Amino acid sequence: MTGNAVKDAGQALGRNPDRLTPAERLALAGKYIALEIYSPETLPLRRIEAIGDSFAGCLRSLKSRGLDPTRFEFTRLSRPY
Repeated sequence: MTGNAVKDAGQALGRNPDRLTPAERLALAGKYIALEIYSPETLPLRRIEAIGDSFAGCLRSLKSRGLDPTRFEFTRLSRPY
């Protein structure tokens, strides 16, 4: 992702939310993201697996990819400081 804004939220999929630039974080502020829940068995990478304007939208995105929503935690991205 380059430039001052994220034109397609899907460009952030697979990325660590801590690695988003301030401009990317600003463009995604208020959106919900899904991250796989940590467990010693899976040791998931901390990466964005779904993005939605709402919690329900984030769930739909996971389900459309055949992923089990119960294996994910959801958070709302805030504006960068």
